[in-house]
Amino acid sequence: MLGCVIHGQDDLRVDELPVPEPGPGQALVAVRYGGVCGSDLHYWRHGGVGDFRLKEPMLLGHEIVGTVVAYGSPDAPGPAVGTAVAVHPATPCDMCPECVEGRRNVCRDTRYLGSAARFPHVQGGFAAQVVVPAGQLRPLPEGLGLRRAALAEPLSVALHAVRRAGEVRGRHVLVTGAGPIGCLVVAAAKAAGADRVTVTDLLPAALEYARRAGADTLVRADDPADAGWPPEVDVAVEASGVAAGLDTCLRLVRRGGVVVQLGMLPPGPSPFAGNLVVSREIELRGAFRFDTEFDRALALLAAEPALDGLVSAVVPVREAESAFTLAADRSRSCKVLLDFES
Repeated sequence: MLGCVIHGQDDLRVDELPVPEPGPGQALVAVRYGGVCGSDLHYWRHGGVGDFRLKEPMLLGHEIVGTVVAYGSPDAPGPAVGTAVAVHPATPCDMCPECVEGRRNVCRDTRYLGSAARFPHVQGGFAAQVVVPAGQLRPLPEGLGLRRAALAEPLSVALHAVRRAGEVRGRHVLVTGAGPIGCLVVAAAKAAGADRVTVTDLLPAALEYARRAGADTLVRADDPADAGWPPEVDVAVEASGVAAGLDTCLRLVRRGGVVVQLGMLPPGPSPFAGNLVVSREIELRGAFRFDTEFDRALALLAAEPALDGLVSAVVPVREAESAFTLAADRSRSCKVLLDFES
């Protein structure tokens, strides 16, 4: 079978891999689609994500959907063989202080598909068949196809970020960065009752995807004269992963407002307008991955067929490098999926 393996910076290969065998409590899943994430692109272009650096070849991918093929033991919990499923990519330890406190998304000993955060690395899901813990399988809601379901993982990230922001119903939300995650933050904020969502980005094509996701106002981030700039907002979500985006959020959020840092900033120190946090009593909160939001994401995707419009391309796994190149070009794409059956 074929798998998409990163061997080092700028060294992405489609390798022939053995079909894995599920053990007790595990399931074998035939993967249909895998979404190319920003973290996958970072491993390809830079050899790491933030402080997580590659130390060995790693099967990429954590946004996967497919069909249950088999279980390693008859008592394994999970949907019936043949069921279409999405795979929750995280396996928290459930024992550390964070897990005990109900914050499993920041578990200090978690295993996350396709992540170099620990060594040996946790191999990912970009292969024709993968073995995962049976408890991580989620059957798709009625009416939700595998293609749209491939958005479940990034939508879960967006839902968690909006949750971290607190109450957004009836409020004006700013989102800096209209990549796939930023666009899904728009959808998540709207689903949570936000009255208005303003999105900033440098690229007109990216802003168009934000409009499809439900944004009310689109702003060119490099144009201070753009008429869409709001005087202030109630909540801001920084989804671009650059210091300039955080600066925009801190300067536009109202006094006593909330800023959520969702985009992963470059490694090392990042400058930010700390005095504004003090003088305006701004609450600056981080948002990392997700936990129970995964089930909510699947329900929301089933109810919102318009989110299909965020999938800009589906590329055969044999052409993985072309898919990664396209996903990295935000002037031409939003969410790119790898197809493991073509």
